[in-house]
Amino acid sequence: MSAMITTRRGLLTAGAALLATPALAQAAWPAGRAIEVIVGFAPGGGTDVMVRALGLYLAAELPGANFVVANRPGAGGETAYVALQSARPDGYTIGAINTPGYLSVPIERRVRYDRAKIRPLARLVDDPTAFVVRRDSPYRSLKALVEAARRAPGTISVGSSGVGTDDHLGLTLLQAASGTEFIHAPFAGAGLVKNAVLAGHIDVAGLNLGEIGVLGQDDPPLRALAAMGQQRWDLMPQVPTFREAGFDVVMTSERGLAAPRGIPDEIAGRLEQAVGKVMAKPEWLARARQLELPLAYLPGTAWEAAMPAQEARYRRIWEATPWN
Repeated sequence: MSAMITTRRGLLTAGAALLATPALAQAAWPAGRAIEVIVGFAPGGGTDVMVRALGLYLAAELPGANFVVANRPGAGGETAYVALQSARPDGYTIGAINTPGYLSVPIERRVRYDRAKIRPLARLVDDPTAFVVRRDSPYRSLKALVEAARRAPGTISVGSSGVGTDDHLGLTLLQAASGTEFIHAPFAGAGLVKNAVLAGHIDVAGLNLGEIGVLGQDDPPLRALAAMGQQRWDLMPQVPTFREAGFDVVMTSERGLAAPRGIPDEIAGRLEQAVGKVMAKPEWLARARQLELPLAYLPGTAWEAAMPAQEARYRRIWEATPWN
């Protein structure tokens, strides 16, 4: 009898230890391993720059944390989202998500990721899409660009960060609103688009205002013709909106962080709290201004709650003017 009791006690003790292991692991997080942040675009774009800068400030809020960026460009972000949802939900793999692509790509085709398996943690940026040209470009305004496209349909090239991204959707909306036809040139990230327009390989770059990198320069190599925000951005008040130019086109790129859906609430909460603290720090606000990041912080739950309405808008665009 005593042997049986001892055995049962041993089993109970072992079971308790097993049950306690996840809690202990959560309590130890983050420690001993780098936290990988998956970015679905090539280095040098707005998302990549934002994540690399943010990681330094997040590490200060999470003792023991070390953030490293893993660039996995391809398929409008799909490659990265598949990797994110498939990662172990232990807090050591998070990722960047970007709208509209995160929401719009599944509208046009079947994708390998499932939003139900991805948990948004925070929106950081809401960056207006813009049409950008070289300093010596003959197009001095959006109206001039549209008039040239009307005279010679299908001859002016516009680069984007990929099919279904904000740059591409903005181009689609402009073509519908103006009755024009441009050549769409998709790339694997904004950095590549920027290089292509600087090298003269494309006529126009679809970039976000925060990706141009012209603030503080006396004679910048690029200039924005117009941006697709609801209003002008206070850091670039000289850039008019598409609406001011007579075209009802509004499009922005939201960028934020997410995790595999199964991440423990405790770890997700600590990440969300750390992001919230960083967003309020004067030193981060100053750094974000230097990097030309249009900050628009939202907690993960609020951001996710707004996504169905966004998705419905992109679906209406697809039904009216399918992109490809």
